[in-house]
Amino acid sequence: MTSMLTHTIRNLPASSAWAVRVFARSLSCSSQLQAPAVQPKSKKTLAKSGVKNIVVVEGVRIPFLQSGTSYADLMPHDLARAALQGLLNRTSVPRDVVDYIVYGTVIQEVKTSNVAREAALGAGFSDKTPAHTVTMACISSNQAMTTGIGLIAAGQCDVVVAGGVELMSDVPIRHSRKMRKTLLTLNRAKTLGQKLALISKIRPNYFAPELPAVAEFSTSETMGHSADRLAAAFAISRVEQDEYALRSHTLAKKAQDEGLLLDVVPFKVPGKDTVTKDNGIRPSSLEQMSKLKPAFVKPYGTVTAANSSFLTDGASAMLLMSEEKALALGYKPKAYLRDFVYVSQDPKDQLLLGPTYATPKVLEKAGLTMADIDVFEFHEAFAGQILANMKAMDSDWFAQNYMGRKSKVGAPPLEKFNTWGGSLSLGHPFGATGCRLAITAAHRLKKEGGQYGLIAACAAGGQGHAMLVELYPQ
Repeated sequence: MTSMLTHTIRNLPASSAWAVRVFARSLSCSSQLQAPAVQPKSKKTLAKSGVKNIVVVEGVRIPFLQSGTSYADLMPHDLARAALQGLLNRTSVPRDVVDYIVYGTVIQEVKTSNVAREAALGAGFSDKTPAHTVTMACISSNQAMTTGIGLIAAGQCDVVVAGGVELMSDVPIRHSRKMRKTLLTLNRAKTLGQKLALISKIRPNYFAPELPAVAEFSTSETMGHSADRLAAAFAISRVEQDEYALRSHTLAKKAQDEGLLLDVVPFKVPGKDTVTKDNGIRPSSLEQMSKLKPAFVKPYGTVTAANSSFLTDGASAMLLMSEEKALALGYKPKAYLRDFVYVSQDPKDQLLLGPTYATPKVLEKAGLTMADIDVFEFHEAFAGQILANMKAMDSDWFAQNYMGRKSKVGAPPLEKFNTWGGSLSLGHPFGATGCRLAITAAHRLKKEGGQYGLIAACAAGGQGHAMLVELYPQ
């Protein structure tokens, strides 16, 4: 597929090329730093007859930090607990009002496999409050949110806390399979002779550990390698990727300096100082970025550490309610969570194209078009992944040959896209990013005077998610 895809897209007519539709608007940071004019809009509501209105009351996250920094000595449930406590402090919601807690995570700590339950107990929730953990790669907290939506829509709950957590500073490193098998057998040995016989069979290569890798089980390919191939297939240059990454960092720094990242709550790290802001936002220069060597496909790849999201520690939490319950408790919701979809495609050549497949489907469910969307918040795993999705979304050929559609959905306009930064700059704790996307969309809608937001993300396994967020009437 890749060779055919590369050949065809590189030979698209100039009138439909990515450079004309998107880069003509310029990826230079100067034009993107202009805040969109606030234009209050009045559109139809996306409410559906017979379907409960489900609202976001509040969403928070502890600062997202580069792995190996201030959270390095903690455990995942410590971060999730801090996010839950931040949510409780901000909303003053009584703990006994919460019916259910759902958390997403990707790399599980074996001691706290149901991290949602451990975090909830640590945050002071009743032991009578059920909690469970979901995993769906980079859309794990998306799955937590939509699980909460389902519980409320079905009438099983009125109040759900959904969130996500990831701690890349301390991931499980296993013994080799031979060593694990030997140790388990040794544990069952009854006599000293049996134990000594087993120990005598241990060889030096048994001690080689199995290191974790962000790789696809089905293809054995790392996500970075896949991103490099995807960028090549869609003819995305190194310069374009670096320009987009610089845009993300510059916009995130501006949003941070202006106090727009309202979801961030401070976290007093035990034995250390209080952390108040994300530490991965580092605007550089194209000249400095160009000096970095390829990180995955060497020596000719285009994906580098500068245009990739970094390993991140962090946690998020959102308070979801039925609209009726929120109003009864005296809350003014921030937004409605509306239609959502999940998609899956080829995990080898289309691993990171989830937003391309999910976006038109969620728009069609709601009867909307790209032009109706005021705010876009897409997960940025790699700059090349974002740009490839935009090019695919803006290609009639791709829509017709790979998506079974008559025409393209169109690329999101950059002036509406991730204007407060994204995962490349803010960080990407695998299990926590989805909640950040949703609450950022709600905050941007209020700030910018919009009504509809669209969040989308890709995930390992060739999966993806998209959801519509509607501003609550002000």
